[in-house]
Parts: sequence; C-alpha cells; structure tokens
Amino acid sequence: MWVHQGWVGLFSTEPFYNPRTFNLGAVGTATSLAALTYIGFDGITTLSEDVKDPKRTVPLSIVLVCVLIGLCAFVQVYLAQRVWPDYATFKDLDTAFFDVCELVGGKALFNALALIMAVACLGSALTGQVGAARILFGMGRDNALPRFFARLDRRNNPVLNIWIIGVLCLAGALLLNYEKAATLINFGAFLAFLGVNAAVLREFVFRPPPRHKRNWLFDLVSPALAFVFCLWIWIKLPTPAQVVGGIWCAAGICYTAIMTRGFRRPPTMIDLNV
Repeated sequence: MWVHQGWVGLFSTEPFYNPRTFNLGAVGTATSLAALTYIGFDGITTLSEDVKDPKRTVPLSIVLVCVLIGLCAFVQVYLAQRVWPDYATFKDLDTAFFDVCELVGGKALFNALALIMAVACLGSALTGQVGAARILFGMGRDNALPRFFARLDRRNNPVLNIWIIGVLCLAGALLLNYEKAATLINFGAFLAFLGVNAAVLREFVFRPPPRHKRNWLFDLVSPALAFVFCLWIWIKLPTPAQVVGGIWCAAGICYTAIMTRGFRRPPTMIDLNV
C-alpha cells in the first residue's frame, strides 16, 4: 500500500463506507458476527474467585480488554481491507486473513500467523472452558442448577464441569463451522445484553434505590440506546441461530418454571459474595 500508493493507499474511507457494496442489513448481520470478538470481556468475571483483589482487578481487566481488543481488531481489519479491497475474490472466506498475510509477508508471515493462531485458540479455548465450568459450579452451589454441578475435586477444581464443557465443545467443533457457532453464541450473548440494559432501566428509572439522584444520561438515554442497538443486532441474526437459540431459551424457561412451581416463588439467586 505505502510503497505503491503512499498516503492515499494507506488512509481511505472505503473500509468504512463503499457506496457500491454497502448494505445496511448485511452490516447488521456482520456486526453480530464481529461482536464475538468482544464477548470475552464478560467472561473475565467468571474467574473472579480465582484472582487476588477481584473488586479492583476484574473491572480494570474488563475495560482494558475492551479497549485493547477494539484497537487491535480495528487496525487489523482496516489494513487488511486496504491490502485486499475486494472481499469477493477470496478463495475461502474462512482463511481470508491468512491470504492477506501471505500477500503482505509471503510464506514466512503466513506460517507465523498459523502458529500464533494455534497458540491463541488453545489459550482462548482453555480459558473459556474453565470460565464456563466455574459458571456451572456457581449455579450448582447456589441450587440454580442440580447439585452435581457443584462437585469439586481434592484441588477444588470443578473437574466434572470441565469434562462436560470439553465434550460439548468437541461435538460443536465437529458439527458446526465458525459462522454457525458464532451466531449461536451471539444469540445468548445479545439476549443477555438486552437483559442487562433492561435491568438498568428498571432499577434506576422505574424503581430507583433510596436517595438515588437520577442521571438521565446514564440511567435512561445510555441503556435505552444500548438496548435498541443490541435488539437490532439480535434481530439480524440468521434464522437457524434464532430457532436453535429460541429452543434452548424455552428449555431454560421451562426448567425455571418447574423449579419455581410455576413462577409462584422467586427463582434461586446466585450469591455473588461467596
């Protein structure tokens, strides 16, 4: 880019808006897929019981992950688009970034990226597996799920949960490609984000705590806009993800109905102070 075109090749508005290919619906679908990059920030909270001074380190880690991953993803995707502007010419979209790296740095950069991706995916998978196992442990400990999820080995690790998550991940890797898996994850993730923003509106606008002084920007405008944005992305998810996610969500609602005797008693709340 720089060698052949100089500043004009390096800086352009085309990665953000190309009138020839722009489609708002496609942007919504792509946004839901790209959001998977950031979902790890909330996964940090699942490791709160395993770190020192979690009240300080966990919020700081969440913010740093969002900022750093956002900057890295922005720079990488922007430069990749400048190197290879026409995405329709990729041989395989699943390996598009590898093709860009080979174009830029030859086989050396291609092989280096393959090694980095292998190490990064292994670390990400292990972290996600442990985090999910900890969530199951916490829900089992507080009777939100059956008690066998609360089992620990002699080293205080939820080994049974780790095995369950591992088997499910293996089955998913064999049956689903990246796009299908990402959209399924995003169904639950954005449904949770909708719930978080709705909870903010409920707790600080409609049922404010005693002596709470309303801040309309942070209590109403910000969560309302976030709710609408997340709802827009959630609606744009592919139909298979909505169907499978809807079935899973319905199963969870049925389980909650059984545990609460038809919603006649409050559901079990997880104790976050343990």
